Amino acid sequence: MKPEYPGTDTQTEKIPARENAPSADIHPPRDAYPAGDIHGDTRPPGGSLPARRQQMVEFGVFLFLILPSMAVSFFIAGQEEFNFRLTAMATIFRDLALVCLVAYFAWRNGEPMPFVGWRFRDWQKEAFIGFVLFFFMYFAAGALGEALKAAGLPAAPAPRFNLDVRTPSGMALAVSLVTVVAFAEETIFRGYMILRLRNLARSAPAAVILSSVIFSLGHGYEGISGVITVAFIGIVLALVYMWRKSLLAPMVMHFMQDFAGIVLAPLLGKPH
Repeated sequence: MKPEYPGTDTQTEKIPARENAPSADIHPPRDAYPAGDIHGDTRPPGGSLPARRQQMVEFGVFLFLILPSMAVSFFIAGQEEFNFRLTAMATIFRDLALVCLVAYFAWRNGEPMPFVGWRFRDWQKEAFIGFVLFFFMYFAAGALGEALKAAGLPAAPAPRFNLDVRTPSGMALAVSLVTVVAFAEETIFRGYMILRLRNLARSAPAAVILSSVIFSLGHGYEGISGVITVAFIGIVLALVYMWRKSLLAPMVMHFMQDFAGIVLAPLLGKPH
């Protein structure tokens, strides 16, 4: 790596530009940027890569913003009921703000948004793949959760939502929540975190595991077995993203997972 010198205005390392680098001003094909390649090059077009120290500071600030609020979930384990409307609104605004922060980081570093998985070409195909894979993920996660409970790992009772999804306002809020969460959390935990962790850890498998562990911390209210199950879901979503090089299929899977629990379960009279 090219050493940094005091007094310079830049903290980026210069790497020779690739020939025929794709332009950020057009819609690139799905594999134009090798986000899903374990040994892929994560340099933006033009060859400029943020310095490793800069990436570490940026990622540290990002963790400081999200981890405290995620850790709070462990302290509401066992509560029978909480204000769903207030929680939903806070979650929507928080997640949208974090997506804006990710977009700012990408813009600041000269990284096109396809680097964080925003590739929506062939969206019909990607959405269909996500729809099909959701059922595998749903039943596999359910079986894992039951196995962990049978093994004696604690599972906190799910809190009861004081929201009636049968009312128009309740349904609108619930659907808005699961839509924003699917879009935002896939951008944050799969798109942004895998990009940064792979560069910092120099390992795609490590990036997948670490991002999934961080993702699971926001589900402490589900108990240890729930946290492990959510980590498994995170790994599945990350692997789909690495395979498809697009967040669209994971977003569809995430949306359907939350829709089943937050919207369908209450409509069918089942606890969340």
